[in-house]
Amino acid sequence: MVTSKIISNGILRALTTILIVAAILYFLYEIQTVIVYLCISLILCLIANPLVQFLKNKLKFSNSLAATTTIIFFILLMVGFILLFVPLIISQANNLSLLDTNHLQQQFFETERSIESYFNIQHVDLNKVLKESKITTAFSFGYFTSFINSIMGFMADMGMGLVSVFFITFFFIKDQENFKAGAKRILPDSNEDKILNSITKINHLLTRYFIGLLLQLTVVFILYLIVLMIFGNKNALVIAFLCAILNIIPYIGPIIGTILAAILTMISLIGNDFQSEILPTTIYVVIGFLLVQAIDNNISQPIISSKSVNSHPLEIFLITLISGITFGIIGMVIAIPVFTMLKVILKEFFPDNKIVSVLTEKI
Repeated sequence: MVTSKIISNGILRALTTILIVAAILYFLYEIQTVIVYLCISLILCLIANPLVQFLKNKLKFSNSLAATTTIIFFILLMVGFILLFVPLIISQANNLSLLDTNHLQQQFFETERSIESYFNIQHVDLNKVLKESKITTAFSFGYFTSFINSIMGFMADMGMGLVSVFFITFFFIKDQENFKAGAKRILPDSNEDKILNSITKINHLLTRYFIGLLLQLTVVFILYLIVLMIFGNKNALVIAFLCAILNIIPYIGPIIGTILAAILTMISLIGNDFQSEILPTTIYVVIGFLLVQAIDNNISQPIISSKSVNSHPLEIFLITLISGITFGIIGMVIAIPVFTMLKVILKEFFPDNKIVSVLTEKI
């Protein structure tokens, strides 16, 4: 018989569970920055794993020396990337200083009238639209000051983040064997082998995935570079690198990269004739980038991604699409690594399940 005491105890347990879960979620929310640092450090550790193994097995480096060498390598790469962007920033600033706004505006409106005449489009007074939208009032001195303060704050946070990530990554690399030994002591004996096997397989597959991703970005970078060099872009190397990095974001990243390349191409050509040089060159660059994306989406990306994590290209596409719809851009970025981890765990713990066996037969 259900008594009032049993009901009250059930309600009390439910409330206690809800409070504990809420407290855990709140705690995780408060330390979300630390969680991000840990995730980035783990990714760097997985990417660096082949280099670390080479240093330890072939060159007989100690754990500390291998970890130190790897961190120095990452720092040098980061410094090299920063130095790549300095010429671009200086060049674009110089181009903007040469900008004749009146002449550019005149050429722009001439082009606008030509397009309207060719396609028989009703004229739109852009000056009137801008005035009615009051968009120019947003660019006040106060806005500029706030923007500078935001940039300074971002740089400070970025510096702190880089130091934290490199510090955590160092110990992830140096003490990974100790972490495994500690995990063995903590894990329950009944599931110890399954969990350790899952960790080993996940480590192997994600290392392959991130190396495959780097290979894919390298292919895209080279193709972007060829397109930009064909049309004589002075900052082809930096623009190609920046646009290739944006390809980390599936589907949306390439679009952002194409828009960015178009803007930087137009800025780099400031001072030339708008109708005969700036506009045609920008259109050619956009067409070239779209061709590169077609090659990447249909050839390099499916092959490299599917081979690195032993998944079918359609499977990867659907998982990425569902994650993007559900969790947005972040979901699209982490979709494949998380899906790979889930497949490994399911295979270890539910190997006899028919659905699991079909999904994980190649792992």
